[in-house]
Amino acid sequence: MNIAPNSYSRTRKRLLAAVASLAVAGAVGFGVVTTGTAPVLADAVRVEAPQVPGFADIVERVSPAVVSVKVKAKIEPAADDGSDQSDDQDGMNNLPDNPQLRRFFKEFRGFGDQNGQNQFGSRRFNHRDHNNDQPRPVAQGSGFFISDDGYLVTNNHVVEEGSAFTVVMNDGKELDAKLIGTDPRTDLAVLKVDGVGKFTYVDFADDSKVRVGDWVVAVGNPFGLGGTVTAGIVSARGRDIGAGPYDDFLQIDASVNRGNSGGPTFNLNGQVVGINTAIFSPSGGSVGIAFDIPASTAKQVVEDLMKNGSVQRGWLGVEIQPVTSDIAESLGLKSEKGALVSSAQDDGPGKKAGITAGDVITQVDGKDVASPKELARLIGAYSPGKSVDVIVWRDGKSETIKVDLGKLPASDKQASTDQQPPAAPAKPDTLADLGLTVTKSEKGKGLVVTDVDPDSDAADRGIQPGDIITSVNSVEVSGTDDVTKAMADAVKSGRKAVLMQITRDDSNRFVALPVAKG
Repeated sequence: MNIAPNSYSRTRKRLLAAVASLAVAGAVGFGVVTTGTAPVLADAVRVEAPQVPGFADIVERVSPAVVSVKVKAKIEPAADDGSDQSDDQDGMNNLPDNPQLRRFFKEFRGFGDQNGQNQFGSRRFNHRDHNNDQPRPVAQGSGFFISDDGYLVTNNHVVEEGSAFTVVMNDGKELDAKLIGTDPRTDLAVLKVDGVGKFTYVDFADDSKVRVGDWVVAVGNPFGLGGTVTAGIVSARGRDIGAGPYDDFLQIDASVNRGNSGGPTFNLNGQVVGINTAIFSPSGGSVGIAFDIPASTAKQVVEDLMKNGSVQRGWLGVEIQPVTSDIAESLGLKSEKGALVSSAQDDGPGKKAGITAGDVITQVDGKDVASPKELARLIGAYSPGKSVDVIVWRDGKSETIKVDLGKLPASDKQASTDQQPPAAPAKPDTLADLGLTVTKSEKGKGLVVTDVDPDSDAADRGIQPGDIITSVNSVEVSGTDDVTKAMADAVKSGRKAVLMQITRDDSNRFVALPVAKG
């Protein structure tokens, strides 16, 4: 192809101009500053990840219903004798002599002071207030409204020493409150605030639907800081921490500390699934193990407190113990569920209706009894005077007994201690197969254990010298022949253990001892 000289020159200039333009554009694209141009940088890193749901919407709705509870009381000045009165000032003397329970509540209540220091680490001076007639702060916790007219729930151990109560709202407004009622057995209390207008309140959830692993949100007043929110999951259900006869706590891992007492734990629907009441804390702070009163328990107790100022519980009047595998085997039960009656109180409704020692209570009004704790909760949920059908396992079969429940006494009855100690046996007999040496009781009923082989099953199960064997497999015994016959009958019926009723210090319990191997 032939190109004229002028055309060639023009084409060459156009090509060079195009190449120059591309070079400038490329330099700019790589952030190179050229004469007469502004620097252009690459975009910041951005990841399009799935959005994880948060708790902000829940917290925004429920927070106005959660309050801080300040408690004041008239406190006598401490004696200047150098003694440690910290337990008394904390109200710990009112708790049972249970070291674990004392640790739970001592680490959970109050203003968050530790070793004389407040929540910010500064030491609080021990002022001597000359105006001792004025109430002074003794505790601080949390609570939440359950009605628009000002009823709110908190813990009994928060308010138990108080004579004056102040509720601090979410917006900082302070209102006086009065105590409506308390229930020490479940550690619950109800306060009432009288104010203008209606209060934001929350409702209880159906905690039977709560599953281990469900998300929960705790809102409260830790260390006096006011509305603080923490989140976690339900770690376990049905925890028994030795706090009382109705222990059935939810365990959560949301951070809970001093001052959270009485505060609510919410599900993702904004309903209260539990009330913070205790923590396990070797360090004094949250370690992710907190215990909540379940909503089902709280709802029933709170309703009674609002109505009557106290809780009236049904009473069966029996002493019970767990059904072990050995006991189940000795009685012919297919499972270890139920509550074994170790004794029936003479003035109790259970004995009047026909319940006797050795019965295993398996159902109450159609509800299965899994354990002694479950029986206590079931009976306590009924009102005094309620007639219930109690199914017991007796002599290898089930029987139904109708019981009119009584009223739970205010305090447990103490066993009599004026019995005479048994005299030394004149002629002991042996039950070699059981590892026991026994003699007849001076009262003519039962066998007194005088010696126990330390390598025997009897020793493993806690039988001690001084114990009295009153029956074997529900048959009263007065000599070793009676025990031998009961053991033989058990072997003939295919059972591998016999059930002995043991009396010690005026209390009864049952012990299953194996009689055959294999």
